[in-house]
Amino acid sequence: MGADSASELERRIAAALDRIAAGLERTPRPQAGETGQLREALEAERSANAQLTERVRAIKERQESVVAGLERRLARQTELLDVQGLELQRLKKSVIQLREANRVLREAQEAGLADPAAINRSLQAEVEGLRATRAAEIAELDEILAELRPLVGEGGDA
Repeated sequence: MGADSASELERRIAAALDRIAAGLERTPRPQAGETGQLREALEAERSANAQLTERVRAIKERQESVVAGLERRLARQTELLDVQGLELQRLKKSVIQLREANRVLREAQEAGLADPAAINRSLQAEVEGLRATRAAEIAELDEILAELRPLVGEGGDA
């Protein structure tokens, strides 16, 4: 850096400082009463900021509570769907067994042979089918009740 550029830099800095000093002299100084008003305004803004911060915190807590409730509800619905799926599989299996037992009975009837064991298997398959149907219906009712419980709880609180 040469001497000319250093002196130019010093001159520019001095000019900037002079402009700043002139600007400060033109800026009116707050009066004693104005200082108090400014402090009151600052405190009011701080109070409003604190209130807003508290509101944001409360909203965040409510949001987290709602999300947690929805997660619990989703877990319960998933569990109910799993149970219902298992019951439907059981029902399908029972229907297949019942169809097979009925086929055997039809064939025995067509051949003119009465087979007590086939009749017994058919009746057992039918009973199992009825049990599976009942279990599937119970699973479905549990799912419906799980949906209604929050609504009944909300209505009772109002």
